[in-house]
Amino acid sequence: MLDTALDALREGGEARGGPLPAGGPEAVARRVRDAVGDVLPGQGSDDALHILVRALAEGAADPAHPLCAAHLHCPPLAVATAADLAVSVLNPSLDSWDQAPAASELEALVTRTLAREAGAADALVTTGGTESNQLALLLAREAHGSAHGGVRLVHGANAHHSLPRAAWLIGLPDPVVVPAPAGTMDPAALCEALTELSGPLLVAATAGTTDAGLIDPLPEIADLCEAHGARLHIDAAYGGGLLFSDRHRAKLDGLDRAHTVTLDLHKLGWQPVAAGLLTIRDEHDLTALQHRADYLNADDDTEAGLPDLLGRSLRTTRRPDILKIAVTLKTLGREGIGALVDQVCAHAQEFADLIAAQPGFELYDRPTISTVLFRPAEATDDAVAAVRRTLLHEGRAVLGRATLDGRLWLKATLLNPHTRPGDLATLLKLVEGHTPR
Repeated sequence: MLDTALDALREGGEARGGPLPAGGPEAVARRVRDAVGDVLPGQGSDDALHILVRALAEGAADPAHPLCAAHLHCPPLAVATAADLAVSVLNPSLDSWDQAPAASELEALVTRTLAREAGAADALVTTGGTESNQLALLLAREAHGSAHGGVRLVHGANAHHSLPRAAWLIGLPDPVVVPAPAGTMDPAALCEALTELSGPLLVAATAGTTDAGLIDPLPEIADLCEAHGARLHIDAAYGGGLLFSDRHRAKLDGLDRAHTVTLDLHKLGWQPVAAGLLTIRDEHDLTALQHRADYLNADDDTEAGLPDLLGRSLRTTRRPDILKIAVTLKTLGREGIGALVDQVCAHAQEFADLIAAQPGFELYDRPTISTVLFRPAEATDDAVAAVRRTLLHEGRAVLGRATLDGRLWLKATLLNPHTRPGDLATLLKLVEGHTPR
């Protein structure tokens, strides 16, 4: 069956012939429907596996293709993918020790190691940045107690959408939004907001914005939080991977002063989805998650020494996503992962150089991490949007979009260490050739 799946992946990729299937949503949907037919009648594992895997591969956005560079969507490491297969075979669930004896200990070891990298005491495994940010707000709310009427979230206009959504989800007051005129939170505006506000406050800073990969001034924000008695959360879902790089780690100065930090290793960590973490500086915060279910963590079992896992997540059934992370760390180490981080950051600088040297293009700014924003010079926003959609429809290239300074930019998020200078030049030529005149 593994051979069948690998053959189908290869055949589907060859049939696709590029980073994205051509033809747009209707054509992709038609090919999938034609391949699948009626889902319910059985036809044997080899046939079903081959047909469906091939259809999925043919219709995939391939993050390993150098012209697939729209989102924080990384090509996963082979060793991490193999580890993920082992997890699927063993099928442990981290809701009680007797379902995952070794996995529970492995998670404890690896999460504490990664927490120390971020200057924290412990970390919880999550499905990604959205769940991590939700947990951060929940822990902040519980740390202040309901008697205060709930903590008030303060975040920059550049913050990820999951933060205000999390505030809504757990019943917090409407967040206070601080201006981010240059793409990062304005410390002067934050100081003014914290001075005017009363009650328990949670400031959420960003280390690696989704649109441009920018990093808020973390040390200044941490100073303001300490001066005003506010709690600090840092969403480093994108930028957290810089911790592994000696060259770029200093960009995260101030990260260790946060109460909680969101990390995503399925971005700058090259893990299959999902591989999120939330680090916690004060382990006492985790008491808010403690819960009892007699069939999972009865008091007498816990007193007898069986580890209690329910307080490690809001989820019950939970895969040991930590295995692929552990295998990757053990294989590559900090130096190996750091080298991959350095490579993609260097690719972003090379692409920025290439754009700056072309009079027909405009570069938004030098990249901070691995995201580059650019646009055809003199093009209207409608033309910029159209060239992106044309490339998607033809399956030629996958670029993102971002609106900054009141204008629409094409976004290249470079997470493929195997990208070469010729690939970057091809990407630019495709944009140039498809821009309406």
